[in-house]
Amino acid sequence: MNLAKVTGNLVATQKNKYLVGHKLLLIRNIDLEGNFKSEDDTIALDLTDAGIGDTVLVVKEGDAVQQILGHSNAPVNTMIVAVVDNMDISEK
Repeated sequence: MNLAKVTGNLVATQKNKYLVGHKLLLIRNIDLEGNFKSEDDTIALDLTDAGIGDTVLVVKEGDAVQQILGHSNAPVNTMIVAVVDNMDISEK
């Protein structure tokens, strides 16, 4: 799992039939302080109703995505699985 920030929406006039009705978002990985790790965006399938500016948890593994969707037909390997409301990082 990775932490990421939603940077934008992706609108496609045509989609794979298994993606119709699902929202696609642009995300960028962040570190624990909320700083961007790179300048590269990734396309992620969103089932959590995340929005631009939200911090999210992302899985980047085809097996996990297939288990969540319940099939292996969608051409997806990156999915938002949670919106992060709060982070409390304590050092030991």
